[in-house]
Amino acid sequence: MRYIFENGNSNNDQPKKRNNSKYTFWMKSILRRSKEIGKVELPICSIILDERGRCIGRGVNRRNINKDPLGHAEIMALRQASLIKNDWRFNECIIITNLEPCTMCSSALIQARMGKVIFGAYDKKRGGLGGSIDLSKHESSHHKMEIIGGILEDECSQILKIWFKKLRNQK
Repeated sequence: MRYIFENGNSNNDQPKKRNNSKYTFWMKSILRRSKEIGKVELPICSIILDERGRCIGRGVNRRNINKDPLGHAEIMALRQASLIKNDWRFNECIIITNLEPCTMCSSALIQARMGKVIFGAYDKKRGGLGGSIDLSKHESSHHKMEIIGGILEDECSQILKIWFKKLRNQK
């Protein structure tokens, strides 16, 4: 199926669906964690790996729990990793998350100079790295990062679909 997004790009411009075993290990861990957080919050989780492949930051969505509009998993992971790293620059780091970062989180990742962004499901409504708009390719983006989307995409999408269906049924 072909979609046209706000920025005029089609989904043909997106990276192809991938099953890169280097990142599936981490994505499976994120999916397990997502199921747990999904009991109380939108099931989105993120981790940040340093240049040696060590996890230096973890985050889960906490907008509802903390009543915080900035409580996105990516922001939480960035905050923790910056404390551990004692720096705000992440050129050599990788963030892995089960949903494409929104525009706010995408902007934060650009500002943090994240080296690589790996995500599972594309977000056609709010995605900031290709699903709706690609801020990483915008002329104002002073930092270029590698983006790989579609890692375990079906599994990532399914967790979110189930969560939203459960939420609708509760209303």
